[in-house]
This record gives sequence, C-alpha cells and structure tokens, in this order.
Amino acid sequence: MAGETSFEWPGEGVSRVPYRVYSDAEIYEAEQDRIFRGPVWHFVMLEQEIPQPGDYRRARIGDTPIVAIRDADGAINAMVNRCVHRGNLVCIDEAGRADGRLTCVYHNWTYDLAGRLKSVAFQKGAGGKGGMPADFDLAAHRMTPLRVAVYRGLVFVTLSGDTPPLVDYLGPEMCANIDRVLGRDMVILATYSQSMANNWKLYMENVRDSYHASLLHLFFTATRINRLSMEGGIRLSERGWHHISYSIAATDREEPEYDPGKLRAADDDYDIADPRVVRGWPEYACGTTLAIQSVFPNFVLQQTLNSIALRVCVPTGKDACELSWRILGCASDGEAARAARIHQSNLIGPAGLISMEDGIVGSWVQQGTRRDPDKTSIVEMGGRDVAPSPGSRATEVSVRGFWQGWRDLMEI
Repeated sequence: MAGETSFEWPGEGVSRVPYRVYSDAEIYEAEQDRIFRGPVWHFVMLEQEIPQPGDYRRARIGDTPIVAIRDADGAINAMVNRCVHRGNLVCIDEAGRADGRLTCVYHNWTYDLAGRLKSVAFQKGAGGKGGMPADFDLAAHRMTPLRVAVYRGLVFVTLSGDTPPLVDYLGPEMCANIDRVLGRDMVILATYSQSMANNWKLYMENVRDSYHASLLHLFFTATRINRLSMEGGIRLSERGWHHISYSIAATDREEPEYDPGKLRAADDDYDIADPRVVRGWPEYACGTTLAIQSVFPNFVLQQTLNSIALRVCVPTGKDACELSWRILGCASDGEAARAARIHQSNLIGPAGLISMEDGIVGSWVQQGTRRDPDKTSIVEMGGRDVAPSPGSRATEVSVRGFWQGWRDLMEI
C-alpha cells in the first residue's frame, strides 16, 4: 500500500536517527504521501510573484508539480499541474500569464483560472465522426485543487483537508518571528537555486543544527557574526517541529572553548578584506543579529545581520534535492541600505562565504551513510528531549524536534 514503511525506529527515540531514512526508496515514497501530500502546509512562493490576474508560477510539493495562479478577483488558486485527459503538464513555463484560461498543449483541453475544465478540442469529433461520448460532462472534471493560505505575503498550499488553519499550524512564536522579519513591504532582490546530492532531510537537519556554525563555518566564527558565546537560544513550536535559532552579536564574550588549538574555525589569523559584506545597521529593536527559522517540513526564513532570505528544499529523489533561494529587501530601503543588503547576500547561497559549506556537507553524510542503513546518528547534544532551549544553542534539540514531527506523520 502507498505510504507504508517496514522498519522500526531505534528504542532510544529521536536521540538516534537510523541512516536508512536518508537513502531508502520505500521511505522516500512513503514521504510523498504522508508528508508532502499529508496534513502540512508547504511554502511555494511569495504573493508578489504573481501580482496580476492571470499571472502564474509553477512549484513542487515533494514530487507533485503544482501551479498557483491569480484569478480575475485577485484571489490565488493552486492546482496540481496536470491535465485530467492524459496527465500532461498544463503549464510548461516556470512562470507566465494566462489570458483567462489554461490550455494543455498536448490535446488542447482548456481550463479556467480555478482549474475547471471548460472545453475539449474536437469534443464533437470531425465531419460528424468521432469525438467524446455524448454524456461526457465538462463540469465533472477539473485539475486537482489545493487549499491556499497567505501569511505576510508568503503563499502556502496543502493537498490535505485535515491540515489546520495556517496560523494554527505555525503557532504564535513562529508567527511572531515572521512578523518581525517580514512585517514590512518586502521586495525580491534576487533568486537562485542549487542542486545538492543528498536527501532533503539532511539539509533540513543542518538548518536546525545550531551548534555546527561554530565548527563548520570559519567565516562565522572569525568575523564574530555568530558564536555560541553570544546570548541566544532555541524556540520551538508547541509540537516541536518548527524552530527558531537566534543570537545577538553585541553580547559576545570570550570563552575558553574558542581556543584556536581546539577548534578549526577559531582562527584569528583571518581578516576580511572588504568589510562591506558584514557592515550594516541595527535593524531590529530586539538586537537579534542572526535568526534561522524552519517551518516543517522544508521552509526556512533567514535573517543574517541585514540579509533576509527565504529557502525551500524540495526533494528530487531519495538522494537528491533542490534548494531555492529568494533574497529580500524592504521597499523603503534607501540606496545605501539596498547596497548593504546586496553585499551581505554574499554570505549565503551556493557560493556564499558561510553557506557554501552547508551545500556540500550533506553530500558527504550521504556518502558516509548509504551502505550502513541500520547504523544510527547520535543526536544527544543538549540532552535527549524535545523542549525549548532559551539559554543555549549548544544543542540538537531542534533536530530532535524535526524527527519527532517526521515520525508522527510517518507513523513510525
């Protein structure tokens, strides 16, 4: 049966993660049903990306292709991007504008902007012969609709009727951080994507792993953008599967753990030739200089200094995924602020001074784990439970929270 899995989780619970989950085809297929088509919300785009009636954009939730389109009344509709006739993609271009209808290029079946079937080419046949049966009812067929919800310009969709309202799904703490970072008129400065040779969950673990930044990212530590010696912590949603990791650079203090003889990343011989990449301004009254927020399963809102970005990690196979980025600024930014955000955007992305390491480490884990599916990761930093960690980021609690949510949905 679709969505079934046939392995047992280790008795230690979410403090152990079996390597099998990163490379097993059966698990990958079950995720498509239970997670990506399950009772969760999926970020797909910004509302501003389809501003006018007829504007559409393609996306994927798991391996299901979808299209979101603005209708004549200004509402956003979303449908599985599949013709009801023979299953062809209806929208081929990544983005475009429909003139009141969507047409499948294969056999010219047409739909309105809500995905309802409106016409069939040669429905009556040709020359009085052929055509569809006399009782064929256009109104009985449509592209599969999705539920749509928008929060602070972020467009989320779900295929499940059981998914709770979006604000309930996010919860008050997650909404509060989105409000803080995106509660203004935002504009897209750039977009790009990268392909990674690892299971999507390895990247989402990395996002939630708050203490690797002091170990993997030399640039973070050397420039004192983010160190565990700063005040900060981990906030979790009530269910534990969404998280926020945050820090305040002005509170940094000297710690013996940052001895260069102990940590590869604690190398004070490095300096920065172009300080514009880290030069900014105090933008938030709370003093937060770094906040990484994840919304289960695969959405990330990032604030690094004054660099704001959205990320979504979509699986493209059991051992591959695509990470898409949207770099944001504020419509009210002056020339200097806009320039500073653009300079700081060099910290992130596939070649970023920080996140280029995140783009490769997942593939190394994929290589290291694929042949021993029954062995496990140890996820005990900060304990074995799933509870907020308000005073420390030397913890893997949000990784455990991810696996708690994943196991709930997968019924494992």
